[in-house]
Amino acid sequence: MNRITPKPGIMDIALYVSGESRLQGHEDVLKLSSNENPLGCSEAAKAAVAHATAELNRYPSTDHAGLRDAIAEVHGLDASRIICGAGSDEVLQFVTHAYAGQGDEIITTEHGFSMYPILARMVGAKPVTVPEAERRVDVDAILSAVTERTRIVFLANPGNPTGTMLDEEELDRLASGLPDHVLLVHDGAYAEFTGGHDGGVSLVGRYPNVIMTRTFSKIHGLGGLRIGWGYAQREMIDVLNRLRQPFNLSSAQLAAAAAAVRDTNFTAHCAAENARWREWMRNAFVQMGIGCDESFANFLLARFVSPEEAEAADTALRDDGIIVRRVGGYGLPEALRITVGDEAGCRRVIGCLSRFMAGRRAVG
Repeated sequence: MNRITPKPGIMDIALYVSGESRLQGHEDVLKLSSNENPLGCSEAAKAAVAHATAELNRYPSTDHAGLRDAIAEVHGLDASRIICGAGSDEVLQFVTHAYAGQGDEIITTEHGFSMYPILARMVGAKPVTVPEAERRVDVDAILSAVTERTRIVFLANPGNPTGTMLDEEELDRLASGLPDHVLLVHDGAYAEFTGGHDGGVSLVGRYPNVIMTRTFSKIHGLGGLRIGWGYAQREMIDVLNRLRQPFNLSSAQLAAAAAAVRDTNFTAHCAAENARWREWMRNAFVQMGIGCDESFANFLLARFVSPEEAEAADTALRDDGIIVRRVGGYGLPEALRITVGDEAGCRRVIGCLSRFMAGRRAVG
């Protein structure tokens, strides 16, 4: 009798490990490991979810027209070129299944989002990792890695966990340098925190082989509902919709997301607060002697002198009831990724690390 076996590549996938949310011995835990919005979500989104519960016996819309119209209205886009998914991860999965397979290559960058190689192996493709330059995406390294087998380039911009970002000129150089058979995926999960970058909209307008993705999990504070979207040429969206399950988003998800994207006052408030406390925290890190690049997201990458010091800093934070993200799996064992919280959270982190660094200097 033949043994049932999975397709090649499936068993090479390392299981994704989510961030902790509890610490033994601490009731007042400050979770800064998942880049969640410390201000929560829009009150309008909460009200929309409550209203949607009145018709939970009804199937949701299959075309997501209401949500697509809301996104198009706020961002000035063509609703017919938008696709919605259960988080932007599902849209990325549609793209990978549609355009890559056994024997193909998918390019990711050295410190890129960990889901990208998982998606490649999911379809039997080979993930090709190219180096970054000082934690910044290297356009020349990507272009040099392209072969006739390359099908997709995944680019998180701003990057996760680095927080660094390619500007419009470099993005255009990358897109224009890719051959026609290669699809560029511009993952703009943190685009709303950049202070003006359009998240890939202009790229999609200029290049037929580009798709941009966004999420409601970050600035909109709807991580618990899992909603995302993508924008590309109409022909590509038609392809992706053929892979999408008709009821992949619930009525509550659709209602919450439409209300959230239209609440532009709340979004602007979140962006302003994040920018304020992100800069304050970064300055505090630098003054303490902790390396920290300028970030364009809602987190900071704090770099210590060694993996051992990073581990000790993480222990000090945990002892104080603060959970941050170790990023050794991203090739950054000397660093901690720390979500920018509200004022109280930011001051709590800086207070803890100030004591830790003072203790290190006293010992040294």
